[in-house]
Amino acid sequence: MLFYKICYCIGNAIFRIVFRFNVNGKENIPKEGRIIVCSNHISNFDPLILGLSMPRQIRFMAKKELFKNTFLDKFLSSLGAFPIDRQGADLSAIRTSINILKNEEVLGIFPEGTRVFKEDINKAKPGIGMIAIKGRSPVVPVFINSKYKLFSKVNITIGKPLYFNDYYDKKLNKEDYTIISQNILKAIYSLK
Repeated sequence: MLFYKICYCIGNAIFRIVFRFNVNGKENIPKEGRIIVCSNHISNFDPLILGLSMPRQIRFMAKKELFKNTFLDKFLSSLGAFPIDRQGADLSAIRTSINILKNEEVLGIFPEGTRVFKEDINKAKPGIGMIAIKGRSPVVPVFINSKYKLFSKVNITIGKPLYFNDYYDKKLNKEDYTIISQNILKAIYSLK
């Protein structure tokens, strides 16, 4: 936690100079309790910018390739990130995600699974829907708009939490989870 706070302070000092942050809707982030922050993904800077713009620490799911480098593995793990294998259903990452939510923490996920430059609701992965339901967690949609050029503006719009209580005690299949994920993605893109 101390390492995260140090990185947060240093990152804010540097990145608020490099980019001009404009955050709208910060009041939509619950001050406590489990939540999933879901955002569009346009740049490798997105997790960093989201982390610096939020009042709570976000535990990000990140592609497993980033953890192959020993230094990066230790650094990302110290910040609370954990690996996911994007090639298939990664049960270990799903369990980790649900445990984070059970601990009343903030989970960060990019529902499209990779950087995307053109809106396509069909790219939503069913995993986010499953994690939201199994973790009994509200989802906070976020839209990032930026070209990430030096000294340019980064607009971050945080939407109101989405609740899926009606699904918690139902038996759902992959198609149901995909529809929930698509609804989350629609909520993200409705913020642009």
